[in-house]
Amino acid sequence: MIVLGIETSTPQTSVAIGTEQRIVGHAALVGPRRRDVVIQVLDHLLAHTGLELAAVGGVAVGIGPGLFTGLRVGVVTAKTLAQVLGVPIVGIPSLDVLAFGVRHTSRTIAAVIDARRGEVFYAFYRAVPGGIVREGEYQVAPPDHLVADLEARGGDVLVVGDGAILYRQQLEEAGARMELASAAWAHPQASCLVELAAPRLLREEHDRLFEVVPLYLRKSDAEIAWDERRRGATA
Repeated sequence: MIVLGIETSTPQTSVAIGTEQRIVGHAALVGPRRRDVVIQVLDHLLAHTGLELAAVGGVAVGIGPGLFTGLRVGVVTAKTLAQVLGVPIVGIPSLDVLAFGVRHTSRTIAAVIDARRGEVFYAFYRAVPGGIVREGEYQVAPPDHLVADLEARGGDVLVVGDGAILYRQQLEEAGARMELASAAWAHPQASCLVELAAPRLLREEHDRLFEVVPLYLRKSDAEIAWDERRRGATA
């Protein structure tokens, strides 16, 4: 089965096409997020690989947590394509996708995405044969909360993601035994999304279309600003 993967939870738009056996093509773009950017990257990828969109047998999308605008663009585009093509869809949390990219390690993995507003989205994982297993819940918190979690865990930790790079100094000063993964893995990759989704789609463990929604761990910036204005007005 040919699977199309779409990942837009961070400033990077990532699109990949592949099967359970190999990645046929992968393209990524970092820059201003427009509503049609996913289709533009997909068109480039199809032209490069010589594949037809009609050959796609399943769609996978990163559902976050991440940037609100990017998640809306990615999820809506993925659902529209799945509906138009008449193929199944799978939604996978973006922190899982991020951690999967560095699964070849014996360390605990901390996947960290910049959440803006001085916070990060993060979760911990351990590698198992064929993939990863999450340990604990998805969290959104200031970086010092992540630092405290790293120190409490002890042991060696591989920290990956743009949030880890942004707050590198704080993490390194924490005294935890940690290593920062390469910047090449700073964003969730659609190729990893395809690898995670393909086995599920083959087992027909897909999601219902209406169930594929962004994973929001907090209110949007607009909602936060509105709440602040309301509190100021009633103070």
